[in-house]
Formats: sequence, structure tokens, C-alpha cells
Amino acid sequence: MPQNLIRYQTKPDEADANSKLVRAVYAELHRDRPDGFRYATLRLEDGVTFVHIALSERDPSPILAVKAFGEFQAGIRDRCAEPPIAQAFTEVGSYRFFGG
Repeated sequence: MPQNLIRYQTKPDEADANSKLVRAVYAELHRDRPDGFRYATLRLEDGVTFVHIALSERDPSPILAVKAFGEFQAGIRDRCAEPPIAQAFTEVGSYRFFGG
């Protein structure tokens, strides 16, 4: 199962706009409910750092078919002070987090 963690920092004046775009992605996900896909976004205490965690049972990931995700991605580099860095990860352990 592909698992990715993506981390980036927005420019301070772009953080709220970024959050709004992310919320639109979740609205579409909740409406369309793609199977085999889990996704979480965190905004860290500094207010400008975002972390996305994506787990997909399919490749390519269903997130790529989400229109709002395409809109979110379209201007991400312009909103960022530090561009997104994606890293694959392997779960070592969790408690009621990944649903496994």
C-alpha cells in the first residue's frame, strides 16, 4: 500500500488560503468517498507548516481524480516558502490511527 508523508511551509500570508484549498479537497472526498484511500492534513503550531499523510490501497492514488486536489496543487509552489517534500514511509506501529 503506497504511504506518503508530504511536508511544506507556506508563506505567512498564504497559510489561510492554503487551508481553504485543503478543506475543499476534504469536502470533495467526503462527498465522493473513494474506496481504499485515507488522507489527513495537519497544520502545525507555527501556522505555516503543513503535513499531509496519504495511504492508498490503489496505484495510482484516487486523490489524483479529485478535482479540488488539482486546484490545490495548481498554485502550491507560489504559496510556499519551502516547497513540498514527499517521502514514502513504513508504519512501525500505531494505535487507532491508520485503521489497521
